[in-house]
Amino acid sequence: MEETEVDIDTLVDEMDYIPGHFHLDMNLNFESSSPMNFQGRDVKLKRESLTYELEFETGSQQFAIRNLLGVFSFYLEEVEQAKEIFLHVSQEAPENLNAWANLAYVYDRLNNEHGEACCTEKLSHLMGLDSGDDPQGDSQLRAARCLAEQGYAYAFDVGLVNEDEKLEKLTAGLALYAKALAYGKQVPLEEKRSWYFTMATLHIRLDGMRMNKDNDKEKRLQAFNRALMLLQQVLKSSSLHYRALAWCYLGILLERKDSFSTPPTGIYDCGYSETDPLDCFGKAIEMTRESPPVLNRLAKIFHFLGKQEMAMAVCNMALDVLPDPVLNWQAYCMRAKMLIKLYLRDLERVKMGMGGMPDQKNLSDAKSDLESVLKVHPCLKAYLDLGQVYYYMGVDAMQELFLVDENALNNALIFFAKAMELDLGSVLPEIQLLRGKCLRIKNEELNAIECFKQAIELDEVGSAYTESFRCLMEMLLTLFSQKRMNTERLIQEVELWVKKAEEKYPKQRVRQELRLVCRHHTAEVLELSKAMVAKGKTELVKLVLETMRSDLNKPKLNGRSFSF
Repeated sequence: MEETEVDIDTLVDEMDYIPGHFHLDMNLNFESSSPMNFQGRDVKLKRESLTYELEFETGSQQFAIRNLLGVFSFYLEEVEQAKEIFLHVSQEAPENLNAWANLAYVYDRLNNEHGEACCTEKLSHLMGLDSGDDPQGDSQLRAARCLAEQGYAYAFDVGLVNEDEKLEKLTAGLALYAKALAYGKQVPLEEKRSWYFTMATLHIRLDGMRMNKDNDKEKRLQAFNRALMLLQQVLKSSSLHYRALAWCYLGILLERKDSFSTPPTGIYDCGYSETDPLDCFGKAIEMTRESPPVLNRLAKIFHFLGKQEMAMAVCNMALDVLPDPVLNWQAYCMRAKMLIKLYLRDLERVKMGMGGMPDQKNLSDAKSDLESVLKVHPCLKAYLDLGQVYYYMGVDAMQELFLVDENALNNALIFFAKAMELDLGSVLPEIQLLRGKCLRIKNEELNAIECFKQAIELDEVGSAYTESFRCLMEMLLTLFSQKRMNTERLIQEVELWVKKAEEKYPKQRVRQELRLVCRHHTAEVLELSKAMVAKGKTELVKLVLETMRSDLNKPKLNGRSFSF
């Protein structure tokens, strides 16, 4: 074993690149400061996203996805499954360097010295490091594919708590793709176009982050122009999936052109100066009108862009082509999600005095879609969304403080309980927030408080979804006003959870929520402030008074509902 380690060290020193995923500078490969259930949750969600991506890939890009799925399985302590994934890739693509390197790493962890040595020998041969002979095939082509797969992996890193970390990882992924292209003179053009698609996607994500950063204007302009050129190449792809998404992404970029002081030169260089974003979206939809899987993907993108009507139309097209819930349950889930969002959007408008009451039909239609899904494909999303539908059917729309339909509220709790029985269900803060709101309506204040606390604990650092914190503060003050909690206990609870909130959420969001709490519970807050001053707790009182004086925007309600 000692000889093998020396050989590996020697190989590493001689390499211009290192195959495999386990050495990459990704958060995934380092000890996380997050609790284990957080890390596992993030990896499982990324794995679910990757599995969805795999449905669209039939070319060499599938090996980038499958290798990364193996890495995720390894970190979820499913080591045997990881080994099987890497073995299958190495059998289907015997020259895939990452599969052999990843397999060697797994064999090492399994104390299988023979397996590790065989993989290392195979890897050395494929890279041309074991002798002066040129190995069969093109070693530079293998290197290019290896680097491209590693660049792809950076798009799926976990535990990135701020934008600077995200920028760093996406930039690292693009750097690996650039290196892959330098090696990949012999890479088939169609395969390169799949790389261009991923590179364009990374550039678009970077552009979204840099839009509000004054110090990154030059970098943003270069990346924006680069994304346009890459998409122009992807539009020539033979893959319907790539072409459709390229038109969609082109529309997204053209919608952002007005955020520059002068239009980016890439728009003129690529011939898009007269192109309307809506025409791009229309071309994407038109070319996929007979392909439900791609239509579903477009609907999902439009949904997250806030184009609800367009997303709904595309979703309905997918269901017209393939109405069977067994084969197209994703479209029913997507349409239900959009109906819920339309209801909540209209509800927000009413609260701002901008329209009439939201249409209850949106909720009943969402309920029908989700019930169709649960008959054929019971899943966490369907249980969570159906529970949310029943919640809004059971409470008054305007304040969410009064019971309207007790059966609906009980059904909501039943579906949340079913969701919590599934993998990931117990670690999603969304479920705890909604359970707490149900229990609050049912006058089970102590249980509601525990749900709100758990939701805060489950939130990631940097999360902007602060509704759980506001609900917790309001419930504590309610118990205080009802004489069910004494002043000393209230001070302890408020101190503890304000501190936790400031550690978890952006400070501005915490102050926004405190301001709303102060507005709705002024008498209790003033009484609490007097008690805290008497006990010398002046820092918290100062914070409360500052929030009451500040002129911050009211945060959107119900934002949590869409984060999952």
